[in-house]
Amino acid sequence: MICLWDSQNSWDFSKPREPCGPEPAEAWAALGLSRPPPEARPALHWARREVPPCLPPRVFLPPVLSRHCVHSKASVLGDPAPRGRPQEVEILDAKTREKLCFLDKVEPHATIAEIKNLFTKTHPQWYPARQSLRLDPKGKSLKDEDVLQKLPVGTTATLYFRDLGAQISWVTVFLTEYAGPLFIYLLFYFRVPFIYGHKYDFTSSRHTVVHLACICHSFHYIKRLLETLFVHRFSHGTMPLRNIFKNCTYYWGFAAWMAYYINHPLYTPPTYGAQQVKLALAIFVICQLGNFSIHMALRDLRPAGSKTRKIPYPTKNPFTWLFLLVSCPNYTYEVGSWIGFAIMTQCLPVALFSLVGFTQMTIWAKGKHRSYLKEFRDYPPLRMPIIPFLL
Repeated sequence: MICLWDSQNSWDFSKPREPCGPEPAEAWAALGLSRPPPEARPALHWARREVPPCLPPRVFLPPVLSRHCVHSKASVLGDPAPRGRPQEVEILDAKTREKLCFLDKVEPHATIAEIKNLFTKTHPQWYPARQSLRLDPKGKSLKDEDVLQKLPVGTTATLYFRDLGAQISWVTVFLTEYAGPLFIYLLFYFRVPFIYGHKYDFTSSRHTVVHLACICHSFHYIKRLLETLFVHRFSHGTMPLRNIFKNCTYYWGFAAWMAYYINHPLYTPPTYGAQQVKLALAIFVICQLGNFSIHMALRDLRPAGSKTRKIPYPTKNPFTWLFLLVSCPNYTYEVGSWIGFAIMTQCLPVALFSLVGFTQMTIWAKGKHRSYLKEFRDYPPLRMPIIPFLL
């Protein structure tokens, strides 16, 4: 406890004064300590204008000392280490525990991103995007915005490094994923040589649904390309390079499989004819508009260049009202679009593509839903991950 001076009183030792602070047991117990022996107790300083520490209870102070005290463990235990003192950071390999780097005099307010940049100076082959730093070898990666002095580390911080492998930007991945299906589908639609035989080279289908399907498919992927360039804001700048091969195999392969059957010269229209096509087209268009509306709402939720996360809520746009029931309505609308496309074409590969896509998007939606629940205590309890009231 630190007492404050009261310069308006005079020195008078003729009368006993009240003790500065509570009773002995209460005073030390309030600090979580046991009462120290007399020789360990702080001495009283009488120099004018010097702030003296409060003596242990039952020591009577002259009236020059104020009866108002500020409680502090530092007054009994000693002043803490000054803030702002540079720290040391050692970086070990998470697998072998080999010391890779020792950083001296790192500022306490340095972020993990700044530490990654310092680490890159000694190991240029590991640029910041492919670094994963963590407090435990098997723990979660620290965020770039985490501050060193706020982490549970001592004056020497030990961080564990994992190599994430070669990285590629999300924009490049999305553009590659979506440009491929657009181009591949048109090859089958125009029936370029060596696909259906010379007899059908550059011929056109007589079924209206085939042309309508090409328009819908092309519109979908052109929309995705434009959203990638002008709408989406990515929380992570890169992803592992190996993922692009897996993603492109999925999108490009299914696009070729669907396009082959839909544009085949022997393709037959849907069972219920024009009525089935019109219903499916309405589903497709509504879901595409809904998907775009959700992407715009999510974009407005995150300022440019920021990684802040907020709870998404419906806006005046009716397509965003699905936020009342699900956490990821963009996935709901995406699945609905492909269901509409499957009904329109009545094609088995399209139905399988819709099923696989729904399975993957359900996994993503559940992950985002759990993240929302963990991060926001006031998250709306009625919402489900992707399907209202069910899933």
